[in-house]
Amino acid sequence: IANNTLIMFTSDNGPHQEGGHDPAYFNSNGSQRGFKRDLYEGGIHVPMIAAWPGHISAGTQTDHLSAFWDVLPTVAELVGQPVPDTIDGVSFVPTLLGKQGQEEHEYLYWEFHEKKGRVALRQGQWKAVRYNVAVDPDSPLELFDLSTDPGETVNVADQHPEVVTKMNSQIKSARTASKLPKFNFPLVRKGGSHGGVRKK
Repeated sequence: IANNTLIMFTSDNGPHQEGGHDPAYFNSNGSQRGFKRDLYEGGIHVPMIAAWPGHISAGTQTDHLSAFWDVLPTVAELVGQPVPDTIDGVSFVPTLLGKQGQEEHEYLYWEFHEKKGRVALRQGQWKAVRYNVAVDPDSPLELFDLSTDPGETVNVADQHPEVVTKMNSQIKSARTASKLPKFNFPLVRKGGSHGGVRKK
């Protein structure tokens, strides 16, 4: 069975600081900036290792940019199942098998609703990050050139206004607003219980 099984190993995104954990102890995110719930690379970048004897050449590496939503179309292609046209994922079967013709994402987009809202967009060498979106949807956009600054230490937005304009437009077009109403009710009713404690 070991010779007829594709194994893909990856991890959850970002080391966290809660519960007394110290991300610096094992140098958990290396030179990357940020932790879990950040949209800098340290909060979203994850490793991936794949093994499939006779199909994937051992010791090969790739710079192909992918995300977890690419796993579904990849596995579907491998088992011969159709994938809806409406999904965002892109199969990375050509990359796994060392073949030509790998489709690339135009960009990757993330958003995180806690901590005043955060969005990020990656396109090629460029990474755009915006924080405090819930307070100010047009708060300043940070821009990083990951080809020369993988640790996102230098904001080059002022040096590349045309890239900022383009990525800002892509961020706005990538987002789809939820059709569901926002929560507008108390979490604990009078006389109800919360966490096993009776409220009076």
